[in-house]
Amino acid sequence: MLQAENLNQYYGSSHTLRGVSLQVARGECLALLGRNGVGKTTLLKCLMGVLPVAGGTVLLAGRDITRLPPHARAAAGIAYVPQGREIFARLTVEENLRMGMATLPRREAANISGQVFELFPVLKEMLQRRGGDLSGGQQQQLAIARALLQRPQVLILDEPTEGIQPSIIKDIERVIRLLRQRGDIAILLCEQYFDFAHALADHFVVLSRGEVVAAGSQAQMASDDVTRHLSV
Repeated sequence: MLQAENLNQYYGSSHTLRGVSLQVARGECLALLGRNGVGKTTLLKCLMGVLPVAGGTVLLAGRDITRLPPHARAAAGIAYVPQGREIFARLTVEENLRMGMATLPRREAANISGQVFELFPVLKEMLQRRGGDLSGGQQQQLAIARALLQRPQVLILDEPTEGIQPSIIKDIERVIRLLRQRGDIAILLCEQYFDFAHALADHFVVLSRGEVVAAGSQAQMASDDVTRHLSV
């Protein structure tokens, strides 16, 4: 579904991504792991088109989207929940959710799907509250719900557990597990916490200093050789 081949990216004279390749299929969850500062968010921004690549290819369902701008990639079916959530603080929860349907035809965007309230019941109770008044965990739920209203083929999640209380982490884990079980979406989960990712992902890619240092299935990623790349 989503595939990156030999991606290279530079920040000034720094070679921030070094020949990175990965792929995630529909109905699967791929975990992107690594310490802070190893290039995980840079890679996600390149996949979304927020940052340009110096070399390599990004494919969506076999289509080359390497040069498409972010809004075109969103329209093509990639939804991105960035680190820090980036909801609209002055807009209400309802208005934030409607922003997620901006790429849909007008008729399809007329009503908010009740499925997001099944996944995140708390949002239905807070429709008229401003996004900035929500807790960090509630904002994260709002950001994921907004992305799902886009009806994506690929969902990219950047550090969804960062700064979130344990009870809401469990809710987010439940939602990711349910989306994976439904089988109609590819999930790319960027995390630095091994246990959370290991419980959800089918396959793993581990980055260190901008390059892939380990990759494999869930069973293969349980080794000490992998977790040493995640510890500080």
